[in-house]
Amino acid sequence: MAGIYIHVPFCKQACNYCNFYFSTSSYFLKDYLDAILQEISLQVDYVKEEKIESIYFGGGTPSILSSQSILKILDAIIQNYDVNSSVEITLEGNPDDLSSDKLKDLKSIGVNRLSIGTQSFQEIDLVFMKRAHNVDQAINSIEKAQQFGFQNLSLDLIYGVPTQTEKSWLANLSMVNKLGVNHLSSYALTVEEGTPLYHQIRKGKVGNVDDNLASEHFKLLQNWSDKENWQHYEISNLCRDGNYSRHNTSYWKGRTYLGLGPAAHSFNGSSRQWNVSNLKIYIEGISKGIETYTKEELSRKDQFNEFLMTGMRTQWGISKATLIEQFPEFYSNFEKHLKQVNPAWIDNSPENLILSNEGRFYADGIASSLFIES
Repeated sequence: MAGIYIHVPFCKQACNYCNFYFSTSSYFLKDYLDAILQEISLQVDYVKEEKIESIYFGGGTPSILSSQSILKILDAIIQNYDVNSSVEITLEGNPDDLSSDKLKDLKSIGVNRLSIGTQSFQEIDLVFMKRAHNVDQAINSIEKAQQFGFQNLSLDLIYGVPTQTEKSWLANLSMVNKLGVNHLSSYALTVEEGTPLYHQIRKGKVGNVDDNLASEHFKLLQNWSDKENWQHYEISNLCRDGNYSRHNTSYWKGRTYLGLGPAAHSFNGSSRQWNVSNLKIYIEGISKGIETYTKEELSRKDQFNEFLMTGMRTQWGISKATLIEQFPEFYSNFEKHLKQVNPAWIDNSPENLILSNEGRFYADGIASSLFIES
């Protein structure tokens, strides 16, 4: 099984915290679409004969694309790859883009899952993050999507925002239940160097992000998910009634995925590659048949570290039997370093290494402490 990710690097405006590759100019949009269609055929060998189980339009803001453009991309994928008849097709959308006409068109061309970038249901948070929509638009877009038959909906929420309180964060989570969606992606606000938020903080225009606040909000998220019967199946992803994101889950389970578009990443177990983060260079390279990506062959050490990093983020954790089977040469080192990890951060299990609720907040640090170093 494999997934395909299409990076759509266009946005109406820049959110102050975002460090993904994007452009607020649509000057290269037509050339970008031509390049994507070419890259689809050029990269067929990367997934070999694996069946495509998920297609994910991310960004940027994929909902900027016309439905006709999205359909052309989907048709090209179906023509070039072995696509499962029940493939999950996700499109990230901003609330202000999801009009009735847009939703109707998306449904008609086969998009069967929406990931809506709500980020918050509090106006003060949306203003702080420089979002293009308001609370009413967020709620209306979700309700309209449901009216047009989109039952497989995911929302994005950001916590640890300086304008948030415990009460307002819990109100956001309560709204998720009220709206009846079945998937939630929730991330801590981070300050990435070079973003507008980074410069605003350095100049003293806004307050800095508080890690303690983020930690408290993460605990509230965990408590809420337990109380409301949501499955916190990955540190940043929750669902109810088994509505996992097929695409996201493939990342955490180490399956093959192909990334198309500028700055998109690919992984097939033995190598990873990433396209150039420059729209003009990407377009020119594809048009001339020149490789626009950098490829890294993964050593056994790299594969082991990747196995740990991704697996430990999930509710399934790391299977010790699988670890012994796939990486027998590293198991003794793993056991030695595991003894040095705070016991409160790990759930006792003889078969799997699973992080406790407290340990999940420190997942990346725990994984890195178990890595095989050079």
